[in-house]
This record gives sequence, structure tokens and C-alpha cells, in this order.
Amino acid sequence: MTELPGYLAAAWGKQGKPTRGPKPALSLERVIAAGVSVADAEGIEGLSMSRVATELGTKPMSLYRYISSKDELIALMLDRAGGPPPPMTAEDWRSGLELWSRSYLATLRAHPWIMRVPITGPPATPNQLRWMEAGLRLATGFAPGDAMAVLLLLSGYVRSWATLSADLESANADPETMMVDYGAVLDAVVTESEFPELTKAIRAGVFTFDPDEDPDVDFVFGLERILDGAESVRSD
Repeated sequence: MTELPGYLAAAWGKQGKPTRGPKPALSLERVIAAGVSVADAEGIEGLSMSRVATELGTKPMSLYRYISSKDELIALMLDRAGGPPPPMTAEDWRSGLELWSRSYLATLRAHPWIMRVPITGPPATPNQLRWMEAGLRLATGFAPGDAMAVLLLLSGYVRSWATLSADLESANADPETMMVDYGAVLDAVVTESEFPELTKAIRAGVFTFDPDEDPDVDFVFGLERILDGAESVRSD
């Protein structure tokens, strides 16, 4: 039997429990929840074992009874914050994968620090696999390999868009001011002789902020193009 890395053993509840010593005052779940709370409030940069210990009202060394390292804690925090996917049903594969993508985007936006954690391997924790299972269930009509490739493409696209959104929010960029200012800057520096195509876009109002427009209109555009391409490899 394959021996699981420490964080996976903990995530799947296959970690051995101490049989000696005093009864633990905390629990692994409480430590993970405290880590998520700190990261939600202060970003992943604010996370440390000492900060989590303060959140729990204990000493840093006491955490190592439940967790072996900060990296292990972060791996478990990712699984907890990502959570299981919400119930998803759809009339067809396309609306199903769109719903999956929007749900994943909402999850990342609820915990923007997730995008600041480097990806070091394929999904293997319980909730990560539940998201994968949900996506595969919705990806009807695809060969198994193609379905996985589509999910990989969608998850990368969603993560990229969520990162962009988080970057703008962290910079305290007001969407209305940003778009109006950007259009004004372009209009002041762009000349038709040097930038004829960009001039056409400016005149067409591409950079003009529309308060009635869906703020995720560009996300939807890209998502639809990905699904258009995915349709070409479906087997039925």
C-alpha cells in the first residue's frame, strides 16, 4: 500500500493519533480553521505558526502536536477553504460546466489568498477530488481523457481570472475610476497614425465604463470560447 505524505494522511483522516501524553487541548480541525481565519483576514503573507497559535490562544509549539509544518497546514487550509462543491445540476454539459466554473470562481473570490499559494502537485485532498468528480459528472459526452483536459483548461482559466480580480481589489482599484481614467489616458496619448487599430477600439467605446454591464462580461466571453472549443471534441 502506498504511504501517503503527511498532509494527505491528515486530510483523509489516516494519520495516527497519539496514544501517550495528556489529552490534546485542541484538534486538527480547530488548527486548520484558525489558519483559514488568519489567511482570510490578513492574506497568506500574514500566516505563521505563531499567528495561528495567537488566534487559538495557545503557544506555537502546541500546534506541532497536530501539524508537522506550516506547509502541511497550508495544504489542509486549501482543502478546507475550497470546501466541497455546491450541489450542481444542469440540463446539458455546457450549462453544467459553466455552472462549475462560476462556482469555482466564487470559491476563489471568497478566499483570494488561495491564488497566492503555488501549485505543487495535482489535486489529491478530499474536497479537491470532490470538485474534480463534480466536473467530470457534468462533462457528459466526453471521453475520460478529454473531460479531464477540459477541466484542467477551465480551472486554469478561472484561477487566472480570479487572480486578476484579486489583484485589482488589493490595489483598491475602483472599477469605474479605473476604466474612465484608462480610457482618458489612452485618448490623450494614442494617435491614429501610430495606433490605428487601438484608435478604432477607443472610438468604439471599448474602454468606456458601462455601469450596467456585467463586471464579469469578459470572463463569460472567454468561458464561452473555451466551451465552444470543447464541443469540437465531444463524442456525441
